[in-house]
Amino acid sequence: MVASAPLNAEPSLAAERQQNHLPRKTYANAAEDGLSQETMSNGTESTLFTGNGEDSAPRSPRRNLHKKPAVNGHVKHKKISSVVIERFQDKEGEHLVSIAPGWESERGKPSAARRQNSELLSGRKAGARWEKSHLHFAPLSVPLKRRLQTLLVLAHTLSVAGLLAVFFFLCSIPLFWPILLPYVIYVLFSDAGSSGALRWRSNFLRSLPLWSLFASYFPARLHRSERLAPTRKYIFGYHPHGIISHGAFAAFGTEALGFSQLFPGITNTLLTLDSNFRVPFYREYILLMGLASVSKQSCLNLLSRGGPNGEGMGRAITIVVGGARESLDAQPHSLKLVLKRRKGFVKLAISTGADLVPVLAFGENELYDQLDVVEHPFVHKAQLVVKKILGFTVPLFHARGVFNYDYGLMPYRRPVNVVVGRPIKVQQSSKPAGSYIDEIHGLYVRELERIWEEWKDEFATERTSDLKIVE
Repeated sequence: MVASAPLNAEPSLAAERQQNHLPRKTYANAAEDGLSQETMSNGTESTLFTGNGEDSAPRSPRRNLHKKPAVNGHVKHKKISSVVIERFQDKEGEHLVSIAPGWESERGKPSAARRQNSELLSGRKAGARWEKSHLHFAPLSVPLKRRLQTLLVLAHTLSVAGLLAVFFFLCSIPLFWPILLPYVIYVLFSDAGSSGALRWRSNFLRSLPLWSLFASYFPARLHRSERLAPTRKYIFGYHPHGIISHGAFAAFGTEALGFSQLFPGITNTLLTLDSNFRVPFYREYILLMGLASVSKQSCLNLLSRGGPNGEGMGRAITIVVGGARESLDAQPHSLKLVLKRRKGFVKLAISTGADLVPVLAFGENELYDQLDVVEHPFVHKAQLVVKKILGFTVPLFHARGVFNYDYGLMPYRRPVNVVVGRPIKVQQSSKPAGSYIDEIHGLYVRELERIWEEWKDEFATERTSDLKIVE
């Protein structure tokens, strides 16, 4: 390259290029790094200019006062890091920069060879945490039916806390004290939950269409393996407990799944903790739904009174056998039943002459996610201590919320299939032998295993393990 030769044969001024119908000239800004490196190494300062078709301003904040004047408007080229750079300033003050070919690509970006010799460090991407977030909000365009389903499940899930809050609110109003005080005394000494009379039971309330919305939330469905004669009495053993036993309430606490159609002539009573019948206002709710206490006296009263002959024939009770202890093992896609040492319900069946009916609810454990007891053994031990002292436990669980699908106390929308097995007939005895109790208990376990093996491929397709009988 000759220094005295013109840098560009074409006109450089913007006005002249416009007169000759030439496009505006652009210049490489990539030469700035090379010039800056040379300036820093020589201890001198250089001024770099870029053009965008119009007169441009220098990027350096200070003018170079020691710059040599151009010869005929040209300066000699300099070789910087194998890149030939020329600077030119014509008489009109037009500043041009020329760099060696290959420095930049067609789109003005550094070439691949140049890119390999550079290290680019970027900061974090804005909004990346929101893109990776596991919180998915419910859309606004949700059908009315699904909104009503969610409302019913929410109301039932929060019924204890909600009704208790109403009671304490009324207690803050002195006007209600003359009514609430006698009511509290009545609640503390009432035997409505254990008398077996079922005076509060309302078939109208149990058959309301609202409960159909509740059951279709999951959805839940009741299946029968065999007809049950209305001339006998029964004890339904519900498994597993899950976190809140929503399937048991839908199948046996309401008529939403058609219990009366599948088992005509049988009056079934779902049993719950006796302490629930000491909670103001909530006790009236569960009494109207036909629930009763799970105490021994309550079971004996239910199975020995009422029915066509007044001796309990045609009556049935549903016991969630695993209880609070089993709720700690309620992990999705697995089924652990606390049953090996649970024989009290077998003794009850023999003493009252009631047939045992195993019930297996596929999907009950999938309604909530719970802290894994294997990964957190100390938390599990603390829960067992609470269970031993207070009689109930507090599972650390979560599912979905009302307005999101990932975190909250609402159960997931996952199907629950309640399969009622075949009855195991017993011979009534007031003092049954231990061997006979073990025999009936073994038949009961085998029937549960039969239900699991027969229906697991249809109702437990995502299982990670088979049925396990523990403790």
